[in-house]
Amino acid sequence: MSPRPMTRPGGRSARVQESVHAAVRALEAEQGREALTVPLVAARAGVTPSTIYRRWGDLQELLSDVAVERLRPETEPADHGALRTDLEAWAEHFLEEMSSPPGRAYIRDALAGDPDGSHAGQCSAYAAEQVGIILARAADRGEPAPDAEVVMDHIVAPMMYRLVFRPGPLDATYARGLVEATLSSLMPPG
Repeated sequence: MSPRPMTRPGGRSARVQESVHAAVRALEAEQGREALTVPLVAARAGVTPSTIYRRWGDLQELLSDVAVERLRPETEPADHGALRTDLEAWAEHFLEEMSSPPGRAYIRDALAGDPDGSHAGQCSAYAAEQVGIILARAADRGEPAPDAEVVMDHIVAPMMYRLVFRPGPLDATYARGLVEATLSSLMPPG
């Protein structure tokens, strides 16, 4: 397990991370993933290979770090005015993103270079934050809502299990079914 030094937000550390991540994305787009090497990424980023080894340990951990950033949601979940429709829309979007070829590759990368589980935890935190926003909106509207952990266990976890361990076609019907089963079993009809 490589050391993961504590980094200051902003400053040189943030600039290095940004330039290295940008180099990985650019090189991957230009030459394909198979061509990536630490020296190649370092040269593109304008840092020494030892900087990458010191900070990330190896190429797989770097790719994992980049994948976690790519899995970060860019916007808040859409507000459709009701818990059920908000959760359905979010679950459909989440499943579509994660089951796409790039999404599956990011999941594999995020987990493969994650010796201490921190990347998996960060990815889980992204989903939990999105779910929390949806549940807070429901509470603000006076709607009864399940606990965030219930949503994570009954909607997000089954989708991720299927994506990682039972690859195959997944669609919006599957996502809506998880939402329906979760809300109908945990909340009285309203």
